[in-house]
Amino acid sequence: MSAQGASPCPEPPGAWGPLIDRGGCEAKGECERVCPESVFALRALTAAEKADLGWMARLKLAFHGGAQAFAVNADACRACGRCVAACPEQAIELTRRPPSPPGP
Repeated sequence: MSAQGASPCPEPPGAWGPLIDRGGCEAKGECERVCPESVFALRALTAAEKADLGWMARLKLAFHGGAQAFAVNADACRACGRCVAACPEQAIELTRRPPSPPGP
């Protein structure tokens, strides 16, 4: 955040969100380091998440410590694209999210 508290990112929070390719992420953490909105965190995959991966992705996962990046705070994403540019595996893309339904 800047000194005035304004985000350096162009979009309102939650209009866009990161989509992480589970077959490509190697948990190097560049996305976590560059995101000004603290959208990402690295964590170990659960057994169920591992089971959803193909054999090559499971092998890669084991080689890289069993962890990957997750968008734990995706609603804060403001689409600056720093994560996309920083990911060495090109495993992140930004996608427009559908608008939230109106409240009660």
